[in-house]
Amino acid sequence: MKSPKPAETQTATLAEIAREAGVSAPTVSKVLNGRADVAPATRTRVEELLRTYGYRRRRAEASRSPLIDLVFHELESAWAMEVIRGVENVARDAGLSVVLSESAGRLTPGRSWADQVAARRPHGVILVLSGLDESQRALLTSRSIPFVVMDPAGDPGADVPSIGATNWQGGLAATRHLVELGHTRIGAISGPSRMMCSRARVDGYRAALETAGLPVDQGLIKAGDFHHEAGYRLGLELLRRPDRPTAVFAGNDLQALGLYEAARELGLRIPEDLSVVGFDDLPVARWVGPPLTTVRQPLTEMAEAAARLVLDLGRDDDSSTATRVELATSLVVRSSTAAPLPGDAVGRKLTY
Repeated sequence: MKSPKPAETQTATLAEIAREAGVSAPTVSKVLNGRADVAPATRTRVEELLRTYGYRRRRAEASRSPLIDLVFHELESAWAMEVIRGVENVARDAGLSVVLSESAGRLTPGRSWADQVAARRPHGVILVLSGLDESQRALLTSRSIPFVVMDPAGDPGADVPSIGATNWQGGLAATRHLVELGHTRIGAISGPSRMMCSRARVDGYRAALETAGLPVDQGLIKAGDFHHEAGYRLGLELLRRPDRPTAVFAGNDLQALGLYEAARELGLRIPEDLSVVGFDDLPVARWVGPPLTTVRQPLTEMAEAAARLVLDLGRDDDSSTATRVELATSLVVRSSTAAPLPGDAVGRKLTY
């Protein structure tokens, strides 16, 4: 097979790509449509040529299913329900349905998922705390299937449309609130360090302490995974220290609830003995006892913005300009935070 000219200097028709690949035009069309009846080696050869030539199906050619694909890296909490609600709100108004899938904790879906999306030909794809590798991006682009990343786990790239929140500002506001109450030993239970939102929240926590002239004690920062069990386990580690913190920024609401459980097990009262701040403002934050002070992340609004953006990209033939949108977070003060008890500003020893 001869080497094709660079994509920057030439575009190709399906017939030309078929001739270059040594197959028929209907075979190339099958690859574009995600059909299974194509030999793997042939599919790989055609996909490489589509990427090389930067082929993009004209939107008029791309008959679409009345669907939006919504992909989660994990689908198991009330957090996900808020996102689903937002996407459903926009999809319903547009006369579309939502297809849910999960990448089982991976930051990119598997190859079979990309082939299934190509076969479904949805109006667009929204990836939550996830992303696409280069071949998956090329596959969707060649089919004129727009995609948006919501709350990207890492840097999505300058050319990838994304919707996020002001995570750094949220971490700053949560920790500043505790500092203003008089706490000087403030712990943190972060999410996974591989996730950009988690790192940004901890960076905000650090900035608040440094601005207040307080030391950043690495021993008081624990890396969690955004699940209840991590909040409980790491909460026990923090609260069993002889110089335990008098307040903890839990990084998300689920970990804050795990921290509540750890405090109860050790006989600590919230907020008298321990102040707790979460992040997300899930509905459960208002129901627990005491109601949780937390940073509101506008999840439903973020999901609605992602859905509107992916539909706008699908209508616009010139979608080369990426869009990065960050929605504001805000501190919601409830009953889980208070000033430390007299003599507790430097931490109090526990007796077991």
